[in-house]
Amino acid sequence: MTVGMISPAPVRKVFTVQASQEKAFDVFTARMGDWWLKSHTISPAGQKAVVVEPFSGGRWYEIGHDGKECEWGKVLDYSRPDRLVLAWQISAEWAYDPQLLTEVEVRFVVVSASETRVEFEHRKLENYGMVADKVREVLGSEGGWTGLLAAFESVVSAG
Repeated sequence: MTVGMISPAPVRKVFTVQASQEKAFDVFTARMGDWWLKSHTISPAGQKAVVVEPFSGGRWYEIGHDGKECEWGKVLDYSRPDRLVLAWQISAEWAYDPQLLTEVEVRFVVVSASETRVEFEHRKLENYGMVADKVREVLGSEGGWTGLLAAFESVVSAG
């Protein structure tokens, strides 16, 4: 008898920001470097900027203070202003791994002209294999997506 491994649940966050749908999408994508915590970098030189190329098939990467680019993944779906799907290809050792594929999906749902519900999901965590549960715990923590999304909420709501 074979015992199957139960996949870890995705990291999910849902919250409302005080911004239009378009503004929320644009701050999340075009201004990611404004809210992404500088401590969350894979560049040996430290993070100077974060880039999400604004089209499906684009790149997602950071630029270090030394000018070198460090890949994070790619843009799987860029459907402005309501949906973004990114390939997160950062290993459990916090390095780019082109063979790893997990997905970050963000939906921006209109609540009113000045409010948007953000529905966030980081899935396919089972692709981390034996360390999937540990990685999920880190990604879902204050030091992971919880803190990053709070920083996003602060920037987008500030106007």
